[in-house]
Amino acid sequence: MDARIGGMTLCDYFSAADDQAAVAVLQTPGGPGRAELDVFLLKNIDPVVAIAQLEAIMTGCSYEEASERPRSGELLSSEEDGPPFVVSLSDTLFDALVTAPQDDLVRFAEPWSKTDELQQIRIGAEVAADVLKGLAGLAQRARTSGQRLYCWWAL
Repeated sequence: MDARIGGMTLCDYFSAADDQAAVAVLQTPGGPGRAELDVFLLKNIDPVVAIAQLEAIMTGCSYEEASERPRSGELLSSEEDGPPFVVSLSDTLFDALVTAPQDDLVRFAEPWSKTDELQQIRIGAEVAADVLKGLAGLAQRARTSGQRLYCWWAL
């Protein structure tokens, strides 16, 4: 299955009970949306660099620190079996998304939109704010149901 739309990489952010349940989504053609999981559909917001940059902005640490945290951009599925892949998001970002007030999400969107990764795909502050609100909503629902955040990444 080609998971590109108009040359765009699909990055479906979703919640699952645990790593095993997250990786099991690879058995469902079309990804987590078809597996009836809670999903926030995105294009080109990669779960490794762009998401670590977001975490650095939201938590006030360096990109290096954010990218080295446990679970940050960790490949959970087999490289040999993909794409698509399943990648975890860090618990630190998860907590930041759950607890951030809406005003802070809008404030974080401005510097995030100025990163090279978001500038290359022409995402401005307004769209970045919408992305942050969507990810925060997903994180809040996941927290309520005792789940974690993941990305189904189809290159």
